[in-house]
Amino acid sequence: MVNPVRVDVVRLRVALAAEERRQGWQPHLWFETTSEGLGREAVRSALGHDPALVVVVGGDGTVRAAAEELRSSGIPLAIVPGGTGNLLARELGLRVGLEAAVQVAFSGSDRMIDVGLAEFEHPHGPVSTHLFLVMAGIGLDASMATGTNAALKRRVGWLAYADPISRSVVGNKRFTMHYRVDHAREHTVRAHTVIVGNCGTLTAGILLLPDAEVDDGLLDVVLLRPKGFWQWVRVGWRLMIGGFLDRSYAGRVVLRSVPRLRAMEYVQGRSLTARFESPQSVELDGDGFGQVTAARIRISPRSLVVRVPGPRPSTGQGPT
Repeated sequence: MVNPVRVDVVRLRVALAAEERRQGWQPHLWFETTSEGLGREAVRSALGHDPALVVVVGGDGTVRAAAEELRSSGIPLAIVPGGTGNLLARELGLRVGLEAAVQVAFSGSDRMIDVGLAEFEHPHGPVSTHLFLVMAGIGLDASMATGTNAALKRRVGWLAYADPISRSVVGNKRFTMHYRVDHAREHTVRAHTVIVGNCGTLTAGILLLPDAEVDDGLLDVVLLRPKGFWQWVRVGWRLMIGGFLDRSYAGRVVLRSVPRLRAMEYVQGRSLTARFESPQSVELDGDGFGQVTAARIRISPRSLVVRVPGPRPSTGQGPT
């Protein structure tokens, strides 16, 4: 399943054919995504052919759309990164190189990961339910997804987010949220940004959710609520230094011992229920989903099979 916008199609087909010959697989079937359906229609078509594997070529949004159909199917999803952030691919240890990713798709191992399920109440419309694999964002994160020029994003990648980030920080607009984690009592908070994550790292190696794991059965939530410019500076510094320290064992030990900022409140649980006093924009894995007045977000533990680097266990059977 291919998002053809940012991939060298000829190079991709050559890599796929080479791995098929090497592994003894039958020729692949080719499905392209559309701007309207993202990837769900393509995956539905693919599932009609009883596939042994679905290879998704695209960014986090395309992978998310494919996972909507593949969740709980038992069919492995392999990722060939082709987006701006490729956050899930990086979290799973996949290199961005096309040939290397195709090789993992055919010869890697299978891993069960969690998925997030988000149910949104919209101001004027029905309740909608969606899946996410990386993060759900309200506030700054949603503004990044909806306020970034698409053409600029294709040209310069994650740097295109600089403008919406700076405008949001300078404005420092906050909203009131009433929320409950699992079955605990309800809390009320004024926040600038709320992010619910299944993965912890953003683009440029920024570590936002230090305790997030893709298969721990938990959601990690951060409420960003700086009160002014200098608190934003402290938050930015903490995020950057956190990503640097997380690269080594010694750095992670130091990171765990550093007191957390009051402007960054962390909570963890299996579900989050939230109500907003005014409609808020939301995003899932980089795609905007409009404005909502309430959200119910929960984790679906280990319900998606993904192909990751590492040798596959021998089953005594040849490829199909």
